[in-house]
Amino acid sequence: MAAARAAPADGPVSPDRAGELAQAVQTNCHIADCRHAADLPLCTYLLQMREFYRWEQRLPFGVPLERQDVGRWLAGREQLWSELEDRDFVALPIGARSFDPFDTDAINAALTPQGLCYGAGMSGPGQHDFFLARLHLRGRCDDGVPLEVAAEEAARGLLAPVAALIGGRCVVIRRESLARWLWEKFEAHGLYRGNRPFRALLQAYGVDGDAAFVSALPRIVDDQTETLVLHEQGEYRAGRWLEPAWAQLRLGAQSRRAELHLRAARDQLADFEVTLPALIERAADRALHFWFANYEGVRAQLFPSLPAAYDAWQAGDGGAAIGRAIRVGAAHFRSLAERVLALHDSLGPQAGAAIERMLVSHEAVCGPRA
Repeated sequence: MAAARAAPADGPVSPDRAGELAQAVQTNCHIADCRHAADLPLCTYLLQMREFYRWEQRLPFGVPLERQDVGRWLAGREQLWSELEDRDFVALPIGARSFDPFDTDAINAALTPQGLCYGAGMSGPGQHDFFLARLHLRGRCDDGVPLEVAAEEAARGLLAPVAALIGGRCVVIRRESLARWLWEKFEAHGLYRGNRPFRALLQAYGVDGDAAFVSALPRIVDDQTETLVLHEQGEYRAGRWLEPAWAQLRLGAQSRRAELHLRAARDQLADFEVTLPALIERAADRALHFWFANYEGVRAQLFPSLPAAYDAWQAGDGGAAIGRAIRVGAAHFRSLAERVLALHDSLGPQAGAAIERMLVSHEAVCGPRA
């Protein structure tokens, strides 16, 4: 992989042999899910539960789901959550020892020789996520940041982030979660074909149907893992001057809207300073399609003119408009982050409302200068 110098783990062991450990990790996943699943919008909740059911039942992509089976499973899962809602996270048994589930360094030191990979972190205020998987690759990114790439997952929660910067110092990529997320994206594209970058991505891989997509999926995952690594490298670089204050801001956000805007502003900074400049320099066409296919939500609201630069690249400008746009964007979101941190420094715990007003105001939006 071009973005990392990595080698396969020694002596990989299938995660299903770590039965007791996998059960403990899955228990913590269930506890985490029962604490935050109710906060999801209904449509998001149902879509995520549908994908989670497919993973848990080990169903192949494209297999139709039986509504009655899913309904019974959903009722059973909600009953399980009701039984776990007052439980504390459980310790993890590894050999003769027992580990705190958040002691990721010690746990991975014990699991790496077995070819396993473990993660525990926060995906949002009060939202924990855990996973246990086979370790696919372990090495370092180009800038020296430790890298772990996970393969098949033996335990996971409802939320399954495809990439993360664990503890601010280790990049973790989850290949199976990435593959499943891509499949969900592909299914949605079949219903609504308005995502032109995603259509261009499929064309770039020669995909013309379900079977072709499943066949191409391992290659897409290989290629776009590199894009995710670049983003996490950008997160690491941004974190060197944003943290620890930015994490405190996210955890103390007074609303989900504020938390989403804080996350999006940092994502923009990471991508405009690292990810997109690298992709333009490498002329990584497929990766650019992939990146713009996922430019949506709050990020798109904060820089609504950026897709026009993609259109100019598609029309043959060689990436000039994207280059101009990301230079403008990098300066804008660095300035925005500095102003947010200044508010935090001056107002302390009382800064939340003022920061939210700034983040959702017109001044947070990068103007149409692409």
